[in-house]
Amino acid sequence: MKDKFIIGIDIGTQGVKTSLFHISGKIAAEAFEPSILITDNRGNVEQDPEEIYSSVINTIRQVMEKSGAEPSEIASIGIDGQMAGIMGIDKNWNAVTPYDSWLDTKCEKYILKMKEAAEEQIIKTTGCPVTYAHGPKVLWWKNERPEVYSNTAKFIMLSTYVAGRLAGLKAKDAYIDYTHIHFSGFCDTEKKEWSEELVKEFRIDNDKLPEIVEPWKVVGKLLSPEAEKCSLAEGTPVVAGCGDQAATSLGAGIIKQGMVFDVAGTASVFSCCVDSFKPDVKNKTLLFPRAVIDGLWIPLAYINGGGLCLKWFRDNLAEKETTYGILDSETEKIAPGSEGLVFIPHFAGRVCPNMPNMRGGWFGLNFNHGRGHLFKAVMESIAYEYRIYMDILKELTDEKEFSHVFVMGGGSQSGIFNKIKADVLGLPYIQLERASTATLGSAIVAGYASGIYADMAETADKMTETGKTFYPDSANREIYRKQGDLYGRYLNLLEKKDEADGSF
Repeated sequence: MKDKFIIGIDIGTQGVKTSLFHISGKIAAEAFEPSILITDNRGNVEQDPEEIYSSVINTIRQVMEKSGAEPSEIASIGIDGQMAGIMGIDKNWNAVTPYDSWLDTKCEKYILKMKEAAEEQIIKTTGCPVTYAHGPKVLWWKNERPEVYSNTAKFIMLSTYVAGRLAGLKAKDAYIDYTHIHFSGFCDTEKKEWSEELVKEFRIDNDKLPEIVEPWKVVGKLLSPEAEKCSLAEGTPVVAGCGDQAATSLGAGIIKQGMVFDVAGTASVFSCCVDSFKPDVKNKTLLFPRAVIDGLWIPLAYINGGGLCLKWFRDNLAEKETTYGILDSETEKIAPGSEGLVFIPHFAGRVCPNMPNMRGGWFGLNFNHGRGHLFKAVMESIAYEYRIYMDILKELTDEKEFSHVFVMGGGSQSGIFNKIKADVLGLPYIQLERASTATLGSAIVAGYASGIYADMAETADKMTETGKTFYPDSANREIYRKQGDLYGRYLNLLEKKDEADGSF
């Protein structure tokens, strides 16, 4: 029997996850391989495209072996990936650059140049404030590595690179799906086309920009050599796919106006679903990307490595055997506000709004503070940032109040983290039972592309599974919400750091 399964692949910052789904949405098998971030002390963060591609091949093969599924039963392959980074390929689809990660900050001076030249126009047209994303990165390669820029046939996404390798594409076939284009710096996001004005303003070569496509476009079919490597059938359809946040929101069933969600992952993301395009020109904080479903938008803001702060703490300030569970138990004993301790989570600069010189740290340390205080302050800082984002979302979307927040990602498994955010925001936090919302979203897109699903929104809604709800504590909420107290102190600290150009 054919078309019993769909493959969804999520190319995340910390690794590649592949899920094999039965067409009912039930997971048949999953596999994960961690990825290597190549970093230095100058703000450079890269990944090796070949390493990522190998992980995709390996994890596909692993889910096929685990499940026992027949290659002929796989309907299609959907892929999502990191969104704000970029890479270059030559005419034969060979990588000519590493993957220039969204965490990389070497393009800072081109952020400033783009702001000076056309900041308001960029926000109005792309829906995205100028930040560590495609535009400044392309300008960095053009001006700092002109020989590499010259040899680049197209600038593409990491997920596009993988799809192209699987299907044997050439540079003339290069594409970017419309859930990524707000990050481009040069695109009219509402019209889904490259902006002639912005491309001309920044002297970008048009022929280096890929075609803008729908996420469900079948871009090619699996080549025989690649099929053999990953235990699939030659000719299996490969779908364009989408950005990881777009896939996550679809897989989580975020398909209606006013639905709010928190992706507690490497980048701590707070977002909601709306049906109109209203770029954040005033605050220059929210990004306004398209959702997978045409006509819907998922305005969001994020911390550039918020989840990485928690990982950094565990890996560097705790004993090797210390788990997140142990840290959570220590945190639960600490009163709201961590006894006056405040943390700034912007280790790689603040992205929303863009403050590239801001850096992280604890403020207000005294001899009574222990490891639990330090860890709780990290969690609280992420909740405080979300409060800033939520207030702007209300303003832009004309929503007086939101009813609840759906939470997903690795951090959603922490009850104390969910509780802190519920208390700070004053909203119930609802865990999603399904951990693989990104790969499910990609599978839904691939299933729609191959004709298995007639309606993506309806399919996602049916497959949504909710778990425990964390309600805000009225007393804790009152402590957090007092202006000039905990949340107010955090705002004041950000303001002082900004005035001091990111440091004291």
